[in-house]
Amino acid sequence: MDNNTKKGLIFGAMGVFFVGIQPVVANARPESLDAFIFAAMTCLVEASIFLPLMCLELKVNNSKFKKNNNENQINKDSVWNNWKKNLGLLIFIGIIFALNQLLFFIGYGLAGAINGALTQKTSIFFGLLFGYFILKERFTKIQIIFSLTLFLGLLIAISQGSFIYFFEINFEIVMGVLILLFITCLWMFGHTMTKPLFKRDEITPTQMVFLRNILSGVILITLYFIFFPVENFKLFLIPINLFFFISMGTVYGIGLFSWYKTLSYLEVSKATIVLSPTPIVSAIFAALILGEQYTIFHIIGTIIVVISIIIIVNQKKIESQ
Repeated sequence: MDNNTKKGLIFGAMGVFFVGIQPVVANARPESLDAFIFAAMTCLVEASIFLPLMCLELKVNNSKFKKNNNENQINKDSVWNNWKKNLGLLIFIGIIFALNQLLFFIGYGLAGAINGALTQKTSIFFGLLFGYFILKERFTKIQIIFSLTLFLGLLIAISQGSFIYFFEINFEIVMGVLILLFITCLWMFGHTMTKPLFKRDEITPTQMVFLRNILSGVILITLYFIFFPVENFKLFLIPINLFFFISMGTVYGIGLFSWYKTLSYLEVSKATIVLSPTPIVSAIFAALILGEQYTIFHIIGTIIVVISIIIIVNQKKIESQ
């Protein structure tokens, strides 16, 4: 095993853990913290984490630019010009992810951590869908079949193995799953829209994560104090609330950082497979901390979902070759 593969697997394991515990931290927060303020602070904490990472990246790239005088390297002026050039798209992405982050906490609160984590694994299906319609990427019949199989696994887990029982499920769970399906779709739409920027080297993933979070955070916190009582300022003075603000933003931020570091050492297909078991981590900690029940049907559904992801990704790799 080469050094890059080892590093990729290490960061991948970190990603599995931190992405896996996101819904658990989200649902463990105090009841006084509504989804709106929690989403706003999560985005702002994430932005504060990625700001120094972005500055470090800019410093390194600028040093390379001065040393090599290479037009392919990025200097501060070109970065700023690229941001201004794509300002409209960046604001649009900020709005999308502000809505996404807000609905993330609402959806998980209704669906539960286990069902929610499985639902978000449908992102690979929406990636194929938007890749085809927006980026003109092709997909195979096998990918279509196993995309449907993935949804079957999700349905087995949520319905607890009975399609008749599915119509008797708690309405809140169904609404939560539908919300999470919507934000997964929205999330992949946002990523599909930013993919061309990465290909043209007009922005880096680190810059994108910082910009989208600072824009989303500012949008959410502004709207919060316009529509919610001023007395809610006191929420920032309660230590346990501050702990969850920082914890959620840190967990989310490290999860994203681990994902991008995994991508830097492994192929996209391998990185996707490495991070596919995140619902298992969510289920373990949701059962231990939140007291959620992890049943045999959740296990069966998870296995079907993970296998479907592996086959879809491998087909993507074969197609690209």
